[in-house]
Amino acid sequence: MAKTFTIDAAGRSLGRVASEAAKALMGKSSADYTPNKRSEVSVTVTNASKMHRRERKRIQKIYTTYSGYPGGLKRESLASLDARKPGEALRRAVSRMLPRNTMHTARMKKLTVTL
Repeated sequence: MAKTFTIDAAGRSLGRVASEAAKALMGKSSADYTPNKRSEVSVTVTNASKMHRRERKRIQKIYTTYSGYPGGLKRESLASLDARKPGEALRRAVSRMLPRNTMHTARMKKLTVTL
């Protein structure tokens, strides 16, 4: 039996919403939590565009990716990431709060971010 959690992100900070979503995706909010079992939980985050972000954080927060090739280092601020892909900052924050194991991709597929 699949459970659905809905998180309203309006007026809340990015980290608080992401930690609540990661906790729910791991199944820690259910009574039958087992670390090595995948929980059948889906999480929907609504009003992601109305999330509270400080202007200083939007400018100073830098996301860095590296392709592995020479000259493949890419940097992007939170403001440009939000303009390019709205809701991606929340998805990346939740992804980095989940443990890096074989259940990571399956858990991330259960996350839905709506603007």
